[in-house]
Amino acid sequence: MTKQERAVRTRAALIEAAAELFHRDGFEATSLATVTAKAKVSNGALYFHFATKADLADAVAASAAERLARIVGGGVGVGVGDDAGTDGGSGTRADEPSQGRELQRLIDVTHAFVRALGSDVVLRAGFDLCGVRERAVVGEDLRDTWREWVQEALAAAEARGALAPGVSARSAAVAVVAGTVGIEVLGAYDEQWLSPDPLTWFWLLLLPGLAADPGRGELAAAGSGAGR
Repeated sequence: MTKQERAVRTRAALIEAAAELFHRDGFEATSLATVTAKAKVSNGALYFHFATKADLADAVAASAAERLARIVGGGVGVGVGDDAGTDGGSGTRADEPSQGRELQRLIDVTHAFVRALGSDVVLRAGFDLCGVRERAVVGEDLRDTWREWVQEALAAAEARGALAPGVSARSAAVAVVAGTVGIEVLGAYDEQWLSPDPLTWFWLLLLPGLAADPGRGELAAAGSGAGR
């Protein structure tokens, strides 16, 4: 292994260890000594990469932002995954009505988002750090990034006529962001919130008032399975 490869691995180990400790104990209670112990690296190795705990937290947040970008696929109309049986990477089945594709895409991404919160401690810690005032915030706020993506997705659905009469993308985004960020926040205290059921129940309640008919009955509140 080259020196550069070792440095990359050490940095990744420090970010992972810090994320676990920030999520478990909180940013303020986590010391750099506990991070180095968990990552099994020396203090010198830590300070080679990060001068302060705030710098380390910013690196966790930046890594989480990259992971969130992969979940949303870089923008509306780009699928969560490239699974066979989807149409053009839209994240929906090829036989779904085109009018409902944007909404199914949104549903699928929210499910991918919640699954990742439950399994990826770096993403989880990145969202935890959004509310930490004791650190110097560098880069994007993940909740703002999520809100902007939801708004974009619903604007695309509105443009295609997928929203029910009288429902605007702006008002729908308020509901979807409140519901999904609420699940994210509650999941920090009780992991049951990050199971599929709460989000599925949310969509089952929301879709009758959100989605235009026809096509409403074709939408899968539990997700279409794309990107799993």
